Amino acid sequence: MKRILFAMVTVMLFTIAVIIPVSIPHAQAGSINLTYSIFFPATHGQAKAGESWAKEIEKRSNGQVKINIFYGGTLTPADQCYDGTIKGISDIGMSCFAYTRGRFPVMEVLDLPLGYPNGKVATRVANDFYRKFKPKELDGVKVLYIHAHGPGLLHTKKPVKSLADLKGMRIRSTGLSAKIVEALGAVPVAMPQGDTYESIQKGVVDGTFGPIEVLKGWKQAEVIKHTTDCHGIGYTTAMFIVMNAKKWDSLPKDIQKIFEDVSNEWIDVHGKAWDQLDAEGRKFSIGLGNQVIPLSKAENARWKAAVKPIIDNYVKTAGEKGIPGQSMVKEAESLIRKYSKKYK
Repeated sequence: MKRILFAMVTVMLFTIAVIIPVSIPHAQAGSINLTYSIFFPATHGQAKAGESWAKEIEKRSNGQVKINIFYGGTLTPADQCYDGTIKGISDIGMSCFAYTRGRFPVMEVLDLPLGYPNGKVATRVANDFYRKFKPKELDGVKVLYIHAHGPGLLHTKKPVKSLADLKGMRIRSTGLSAKIVEALGAVPVAMPQGDTYESIQKGVVDGTFGPIEVLKGWKQAEVIKHTTDCHGIGYTTAMFIVMNAKKWDSLPKDIQKIFEDVSNEWIDVHGKAWDQLDAEGRKFSIGLGNQVIPLSKAENARWKAAVKPIIDNYVKTAGEKGIPGQSMVKEAESLIRKYSKKYK
């Protein structure tokens, strides 16, 4: 009888020993694996800022969250990143609102030529603006945060010192910057940054509008010769970091808090990175022998007058759609003044 009992106990212990190692990992398989589509190449400073954000979330979650990043639009192309996030092709996406023109009529305000002085200001303005208006056009996703580059400048093969020099030139642009190009008398050619280098090199376009960081970040200084410092019409391009709504809702509350805390902190990380990248882009371009052309005070005033109808037209068409364009423009301008005092 003792032998039988001993055998039964042995079998039970063996069974428990087998089951526990298998069942415990299964019970603790609470790791959260997410995909993140970033349109920047892996070497770009903003891709690195996004990567550091992901690593910080992994760290604060004690490894519970794992974020697999796909750079250079390899998971979803830049202009499909937002829809790709909605559809769950990626759990998280980073790209530009401007790449789907007309899709975000409220957020378009941020891209108007309002005279942004630098990336810190543009990024702070973009986030405060979103939080104030919470546009319904973004209800389909969880907005984690937004960042925006410093003043968009003109980079060309031939020197541009006046509006007369720019007339008829084919200039790569996106979203509202295409309207800026048109208002200045040039011909806008819509394309994402990833296609710009080759297009300039092959003569498909004569130049591009963008922050001066693109000259290094996207190596465009190798195919242009001149930068026109038209910061008086300094526009920006606002960029989203959004998560699939269902994926967000599925996250535990403590994990959601980690995402929100880190995202709030990374607003200034991206803003600072934009300004550092602008400085590096300028240095890189000049190092290749390229020229930076300042506009005279009178010419700068002409450029500002040329693009003012874009702002006026936005207000008019927004009003026709029931969007308070005038108050939104004033809010953006007010935020630019506010943060320009803080981030000179």
